Amino acid sequence: MGSTLAEQAGPENRLEDEQIKARSLDELVQRFLQLDTELNSNIPTTLWISDLHGEGDRFKSILRGRFGVLYQTCREALPNTFTTDKIQHLVRIIRRQFYLEDPNISMDKQDVILCLIEVLKYKMTNVRYRVEDIAMPEFQETIGRLLSGLPVPDPIFEEEIISVRLIHHLCHAIRNVLLDRIQVLGDVFDRGPQPDKIIRFLSSAPYRRIVDYVLGNHDILWMGAASGNRSLIAEAIRITCRYDHFPFMERLAFDASRLAAFAEKTYPADRVTGNFKAKTEPGRAMEKALAIIQFKLEEQTIRDFPEYEMSSRLWLDRLAALLKQGDTDGLNDTFFPTIDLDDPGRLTPEEQAVIDDLTEQFRTNRKLKRLLSYLFTVGKTYSTYSNILNIHALVPSTQDGDFEEFLGRKGRALLDFIQATITRVGKNYIAGTPQDPKDQALFFYLWCGPRSPFFGKHAMKTFERYFLIDKETHAEKTLYWQQNLATDSFKRKLLAEFGVKRVVYGHTPVNYLKGKHMASDDGVAINVDGGFAAAYYNRGHSLVHTPHQLYGIILPTPDEIKKAELKFESAPLDIELIDEFQHPMKVKETAEGKKLKDEREALLRRIKALAVANGQGFLHPPLNTDG
Repeated sequence: MGSTLAEQAGPENRLEDEQIKARSLDELVQRFLQLDTELNSNIPTTLWISDLHGEGDRFKSILRGRFGVLYQTCREALPNTFTTDKIQHLVRIIRRQFYLEDPNISMDKQDVILCLIEVLKYKMTNVRYRVEDIAMPEFQETIGRLLSGLPVPDPIFEEEIISVRLIHHLCHAIRNVLLDRIQVLGDVFDRGPQPDKIIRFLSSAPYRRIVDYVLGNHDILWMGAASGNRSLIAEAIRITCRYDHFPFMERLAFDASRLAAFAEKTYPADRVTGNFKAKTEPGRAMEKALAIIQFKLEEQTIRDFPEYEMSSRLWLDRLAALLKQGDTDGLNDTFFPTIDLDDPGRLTPEEQAVIDDLTEQFRTNRKLKRLLSYLFTVGKTYSTYSNILNIHALVPSTQDGDFEEFLGRKGRALLDFIQATITRVGKNYIAGTPQDPKDQALFFYLWCGPRSPFFGKHAMKTFERYFLIDKETHAEKTLYWQQNLATDSFKRKLLAEFGVKRVVYGHTPVNYLKGKHMASDDGVAINVDGGFAAAYYNRGHSLVHTPHQLYGIILPTPDEIKKAELKFESAPLDIELIDEFQHPMKVKETAEGKKLKDEREALLRRIKALAVANGQGFLHPPLNTDG
């Protein structure tokens, strides 16, 4: 009988085969152990912020202060025997990255070093961090030994200059790991002057790996404009002019000269009597000129896509009829030289040239593309993490507490469909390939449609607010999201739909000065929009989830920040405690943990099957002792 190939193989080949199998087993075991370690690590410390609306400098200032997370981290990391005074002293040292003496606090340099090590050790329970990634190279070995409880040279504690430098490096490392995740709930554009600064900050090397971005309706506006939707192009630039944000346009190298020349000639500021907000004369002229262009273009979209049921926005025929009849008592502005009363939706040749110019700039402007490519690449319709649904505004719902159907879909399926469209449009925009007109029209609906998860009102009353005297016509009625969140039945339905335990959202500012709270009484629904922009309450909210606590932060105003900086102190923060956990929350308790458990169990089955298939001798392969 002939021998098999395995029997014919020599000892060296059999040894090599066994070593390859052993390496495969070891790789599986290594991954299995990594998963087990991750499951038993603390959940990441997450910060939520929403509706920044272009307030770049202020966001940068508050983010550098870490939103009060530093104090809470030190409190959680150190024993309860530590007094508040000691914790605050340590916070000051970390903030300044320098050893400070306080005659009322009995902490020498060795005490401070050991406390800092405990804080860093607490944060290092998150498996994503390695010493070489968070500490500067000069003290990596020393910090690693201290974290492991290994001996270090005596001069570390005895020589002042060495102790002070080590304290500096430890503070630097702690600041690098204070926040594990930043959850932005959309709307960096409009209102404020620096949306570009916010995006550059979020996409910079220190932050891009930890930022999760959920898109807001003002982001959708600019992304839809980038897709080539002309009414949204007119609207995005109109809002920019409305707030006189011309330096922003200059930073983008956006040329508004054609628009400005047309607007100042056709709609001079002294003839603009509607409710226009721009403070400069060029701003007012451009704001009105673009408003008329926008209304003409969006009416064409509404007529082309009747399934969106947005005919209530078709105002131009009604306006033309009022002007023809001289029935203008209800109007605050009757100067419309570019509206043909017999064909009010038609663009004039000059208007066509303006929108053609703006469209070409949106298509080709590289600086703008860098900003919007970030949103298309990183932004999501919603996200779930650590048992929490994150969304900008809402999940569309009906008056009777069911999910609202739109485009034949509702709930999670609707949001997933919208995400697929956004992804497709983003790929085309980045590649410079043609867009589907249906996709471009959907962005218009997502910006201002009543069943959009980004908007949530019965209508956007731009025309009425500009030109109608009767303020009752200006009302934009909020739909059913808030009232449904007040019912247990809808909350149960929402949580089951997305497999979570809470929902965090923004979009509608909450004024805590009027006694409003961020969280519902049961802590399930949390609104983190506190009116961050100067156009709102100039304050804002954020939310922090540590392994031990979930709490809201009422942010300081710019004036409060300036006063604190003059005193080299952190600005005062009001805290809304939402939940506390008896034991630190672990990854294994989250929805992500369930997926990791499933992967771990599958790996264990593969490991056991591999061992059985190759016999017990495979577990102890002979060593290659050549040489």
